[in-house]
Amino acid sequence: MQLFVCAVARGSLSAAGRELGFSPAVASKRMTRLEAALGVRLLQRSSRRLTLTAEGATYHERCVAILADVREAELAVTAGQAEARGLLHVSAPVDLGRRWVGPAAADFAAAHPELRVRVSLSDRVVDLLDAGVDVAVRIGALGDSRLVSRRLARSRRVVCGAPAYLARRGWPRALADLDAHACIVLQRPGMRALSWTFRTEEGLHTVRPAGRLVADSGDLVRDWAVAGHGLAFKSIWDVAADIDAGRLVPLLTDLPSRGSAVHVLYPSRRFQPARARLFVDFLAERFAAHEAAVLAAATPRAAPPAAPRRARPRPA
Repeated sequence: MQLFVCAVARGSLSAAGRELGFSPAVASKRMTRLEAALGVRLLQRSSRRLTLTAEGATYHERCVAILADVREAELAVTAGQAEARGLLHVSAPVDLGRRWVGPAAADFAAAHPELRVRVSLSDRVVDLLDAGVDVAVRIGALGDSRLVSRRLARSRRVVCGAPAYLARRGWPRALADLDAHACIVLQRPGMRALSWTFRTEEGLHTVRPAGRLVADSGDLVRDWAVAGHGLAFKSIWDVAADIDAGRLVPLLTDLPSRGSAVHVLYPSRRFQPARARLFVDFLAERFAAHEAAVLAAATPRAAPPAAPRRARPRPA
């Protein structure tokens, strides 16, 4: 079962064998023996990839739960020795991962010498069970009801632009002004472009900018904004350091975006290994320690006064 689940997570039977200490020949023989014992084919194997059969998908889901039960039983009799050890696989968006999750993971690994940490950064939503992820950190709406979530910190999105861009194009003073600006749009594969939603006195107001620059990477959106190519709508956790350093300026802060949060997700509360449980607690402390300072970066700032209109010369 461990070999089968690992092969699905790694996408390779040979890689799964190496991780568990088997040669490719032994791994192949064990998988063949498992399928023969069950009387069904679990995996369609080719030289390039593995694909779960319908029976394999059903068996995989049960195997994940059964192996978690085994780990829980082991922890029950070694509770006093539960330490962060083994491989911890963490997933996070690129921006948030580079600035917050990655450094936290490195610090956590430094404190636990028997732990190996693998951090996967991607702006697409990763299936934790299929990818073999222990812990995922995400911003915004949560979609997978199979997962357990814990809120790490409050968040919000903010419109921001580089000082050089604002000096060239002016500050937007109302939502309607965004139509005259170069807006940088985030659009993930297979999804609509991210809408910009704000809280106004009349309720929620959504803007769907038609930007000339579109990216499926939040990190690239930020880089373009810092370089002065236009305005971005970014999580404050992604751009707080840029705002504090003066590389970006928060705009329209009197019209806050719809509130959101940073969450950590994991497959099961009951069967969480010590390494994941301890890392979740470590992340919660790290985000709580910085939450006030990060949110303060989005406080309202006065725009420069509008340039006075030049008086038209009177005809002679």
